[in-house]
Amino acid sequence: MYNRQDPCPSGRYWRVKRGDTLFNIAIRTATTVNRLLEFNPDVIPSNLRINSLICLPPEQPCSSGVYWEVAAGDTLYEIAKNTNTTVKKLLELNPNIDPNNLQIGQNICLPG
Repeated sequence: MYNRQDPCPSGRYWRVKRGDTLFNIAIRTATTVNRLLEFNPDVIPSNLRINSLICLPPEQPCSSGVYWEVAAGDTLYEIAKNTNTTVKKLLELNPNIDPNNLQIGQNICLPG
């Protein structure tokens, strides 16, 4: 939970909601749990408080500026097939995603 006197360096925050975990927050914000902990050294992963703020690391830019928003039932294979690319390329562009655990609403960077 971000409670330092300094502002969050990225200016990006996540307000904790019921059921949130660092893992789920990391997935939804295209980062890793380790990066979240790096920006929130005082956070206790097993004790996130509802309505507290988590400082998010800076966004990794998507070079193409084109995203796919994950919908129910989407797989990385289907996204690759529908966008005329490969799973390998999607993983290169999105190193922080778990291809076996895509989340509805998650944005996947697509090649240009």
